[in-house]
Amino acid sequence: MNVCVVGTGYVGLVTGACFAEFGVKVVCADNNEQKIAALERGEIPIYEPGLDQLVARNESAGRLSFTTDTGQAIRDALVVFIAVGTPPREDGSTDLSYVEAVAREIGRAMDGYKVVVTKSTVPVGTSAKVKGWIEDELSRAGKRARFSVASNPEFLREGAAIQDFMRPDRVVIGAEDEEALAILKDLYRPLYLISAPFVVTNIPTAELTKYAANAFLATKISFINEIANLCERIDADVHDLARGIGLDGRIGQKFLHPGPGYGGSCFPKDTSSAAHFARELGSPLEIIEAVIRVNDRQRARMVEKISETLGGRVAGKSIGVLGLSFKPETDDLRDAPSVDILRALLDRGAKVQAYDPAAMAEFEKILPQVRLVANEYEACEGADALVIMTEWNQFRMLDLERVKAGLRSPVVVDLRNVYEPVAMREAGFTYSCVGR
Repeated sequence: MNVCVVGTGYVGLVTGACFAEFGVKVVCADNNEQKIAALERGEIPIYEPGLDQLVARNESAGRLSFTTDTGQAIRDALVVFIAVGTPPREDGSTDLSYVEAVAREIGRAMDGYKVVVTKSTVPVGTSAKVKGWIEDELSRAGKRARFSVASNPEFLREGAAIQDFMRPDRVVIGAEDEEALAILKDLYRPLYLISAPFVVTNIPTAELTKYAANAFLATKISFINEIANLCERIDADVHDLARGIGLDGRIGQKFLHPGPGYGGSCFPKDTSSAAHFARELGSPLEIIEAVIRVNDRQRARMVEKISETLGGRVAGKSIGVLGLSFKPETDDLRDAPSVDILRALLDRGAKVQAYDPAAMAEFEKILPQVRLVANEYEACEGADALVIMTEWNQFRMLDLERVKAGLRSPVVVDLRNVYEPVAMREAGFTYSCVGR
């Protein structure tokens, strides 16, 4: 079976490389000539543990290739995955222009039966639009070709994407007809062999499942952040509280970690998109609307926490920062809390020096005023406070004496609750964290 994946961003590249690992012949197509040339040289445009080896191994074996000739890649494939970006608009809606462009290209290139699969995260009803766009191009060209449209949302966590693909919690397939379903089941047959759960449903349900999953997880994050803020008022410990409720099997312990709020390429975009299309349908998602507001407020609350720990003002203060990416094991800065928080500190007159293991090259383009340093200890040098922004593993066991020696004053603001408050205070630090 030949597969074409259109789009070589995070989802497209991981999807293509993992299918190739199954033994399928995969062509990843993109109209960005520089990106394709870099991939052919073995240069991976994103930071994802293990992806470079996976791509190299399957490219060497002849199962994975890259091209800018999207039309030919479509013609050669039985299954075509649409994995292009779906960025948010200012009003929270989803920009489907890239999806439309690919769908129309599929229509122009189609010369035989294809299963067209939406992998990008898209609002409910997008697959129907994809079908319409393809049919429109076929009509314009005076062609007749049979095709199926399906939805197969991705549930890949940045930093653990390969594991998530190879051993998924579930695979969701929304299909219109038995032929498309049979082909997709055959494509995913290696996962059947390890008894991965499959959810087979109609297309609108599959499309909504991705939004519902991310919105629910975002809700847990905003919920525990509000509880954490309350804990600070009443001298309670949010970690003990989270354990106390998380041990209830109906609730679960994951995503009950307080901090500066959710970020990344999925949760902010997906919650806004879900809220927008639900409003348009006259069925507003009031809980999700509140989740978004809470997340926005949490970032502002973190700015105030840093300021309060420094005596109420940050003007003229030097602040060291550990971690810039929205989460560990990724270089992704899309909607990262660090961007909003550090921009606010700079606007208030602070000087910022920061270190991140993977995200500094991209961060420099966003906030060039931040001085980027070579390691975690250099971020401490001469700073009036150290802020832990992202909980990379290498920040979990810092040499505290070295940290204290570098800081101008022993102040640590831990926005990820990496350290224990009592231990930090006994070590001589003025220590502030979230909800403890």
